[in-house]
Amino acid sequence: MRKILQGLGLLVFLIGVSGAIDHLWYQPLFGIVLNSFNRFVIPNVSFLQEYALFANLAVAALGGALVLAMEALAPERRG
Repeated sequence: MRKILQGLGLLVFLIGVSGAIDHLWYQPLFGIVLNSFNRFVIPNVSFLQEYALFANLAVAALGGALVLAMEALAPERRG
């Protein structure tokens, strides 16, 4: 379960970073997936339209925090 949440956190991190890049300049790689937040959520939420770059960076930070939290919960390996 931890690995699944780490993978989800990595995907959320990549969505945030890709959305920030797409907001500043066109980002063509995996656009329908990685730019989904920037292209589908932000235009439909009026508050986020004004702060699109910060919203994308907040999504990236949330994904990074999820990856780090799952890593902190990893059992210790004794050699």
